[in-house]
Amino acid sequence: MPDPVILWFRRDLRLSDQAALIAAAGEGPVIPVYILDDDTPRHRRMGGASRWWLHHSLASLDASLKAKGSRLILRHGESADVLSKLAKEAGANRVHALHHYEPWWRNAERKVAERLDLCLYDGNYLLPPGTLRTGGGGLYKIYTPFWRALYDHMPPAAPHSAPARIDAPSSWPRSEKLEDWGLLPTRPDWAKGFSVDWTPGEEAARERVSDFIDEAADYDHARNLPSREGTSRLSAHLHFGEVSPAYVWHRLLKANGDPTVFLKEIAWRDYAQNIICQFPSYGRENGREAFDSMPWRDLREAGSDFRAWKEGRTGYPIVDAGMRQLWTTGWMHNRVRMIAASFLIKHLLVDWRHGEQWFWDTLVDADYGNNSVNWQWTAGSGVDANMFSRIMAPLTQSPKFEAANFIREWVPELADLPDTAIHDPETAGCRPADYPPPLIGHREARERALAAYGKSKG
Repeated sequence: MPDPVILWFRRDLRLSDQAALIAAAGEGPVIPVYILDDDTPRHRRMGGASRWWLHHSLASLDASLKAKGSRLILRHGESADVLSKLAKEAGANRVHALHHYEPWWRNAERKVAERLDLCLYDGNYLLPPGTLRTGGGGLYKIYTPFWRALYDHMPPAAPHSAPARIDAPSSWPRSEKLEDWGLLPTRPDWAKGFSVDWTPGEEAARERVSDFIDEAADYDHARNLPSREGTSRLSAHLHFGEVSPAYVWHRLLKANGDPTVFLKEIAWRDYAQNIICQFPSYGRENGREAFDSMPWRDLREAGSDFRAWKEGRTGYPIVDAGMRQLWTTGWMHNRVRMIAASFLIKHLLVDWRHGEQWFWDTLVDADYGNNSVNWQWTAGSGVDANMFSRIMAPLTQSPKFEAANFIREWVPELADLPDTAIHDPETAGCRPADYPPPLIGHREARERALAAYGKSKG
């Protein structure tokens, strides 16, 4: 029997369209391993909601591997150290893995390559980040020309099927128990509502794609209506690599109608990763230097407002509904994410980095590229961003996007109010006693935000 090879899983928890698996299985016995590495990312270790998803996704992956005659080995520790020890135990010299582009994973890949024969493949994005170049030879910073250049290379290569069987080594190395990792919250179990909305794993991801195909043509309209199920809800499946973007793209080409608007959202993942490759510290550093002097409110002053935002107690119903949906389900509707983020940044004048960190901990789809780029786009601090002076008006956005039933679902104190009052019960004069008044008026908040922005520009 030939020497075994190691298959290193990270955010690519699937067997289909998995280039690293196909290459490893073609060599002989395979030892699939997932390493819980909190040392390499340090302050970017996975947040609580992502860890809940990871637990269930790993259980699903292990079951899929066992159906192929294999299994998943679990270890924790620093990736390069763990892989070196595992290779020595198993008599392996080669590691196969999908390339990851977050700065900590790029560092880890360099360390592993110094010790072992590391073979990297692409497959987490439509094109390998850094592939597309401008006419001047640089990387794109603006989304629209990036999309045009990307679309010229589409569709991506057709996805590959999973191997029929994965050969096992003559003996399996020791594996830790998933239950011992403590990925699931217990005291208290704040994730009880997650399983109502989510089923992690490759099979569930493919079912989501199939369910969405008939809805894709209406996505441009329906995605903005939080009271409707108009989004794909594929973000967490894509983040954890339970389904490849190439698979989603090819399946959506079979949709009735034109799925282009949704495909642009898939391309946004590539764009965000393209930005992270250029600016590895984008999650903590402004894309525009002018924002380095922005006079954000100190949390010693704004701490109670920040807590009210996190708890969904701002007095702005659509913001509160979104924040409560996030806490209960680990996810928030896309339109409402923009409104809630804009409210924190511009109404409450709290640094976007505090919101980004809260989303990092509470979103099941928390993705370094998407999260950083989206928050900086909303703040106006990004290399491609909305203008800071464009301040979303939650009390206008709410009726415009028909959010009444969304508010009723997540803010039960307001459930009995009519559509004419539920978006702004304070002005309507019917705010229930158990619902808070607005933290700040919209006009007052706008004037304060614009004054602060003016100071940052000197």
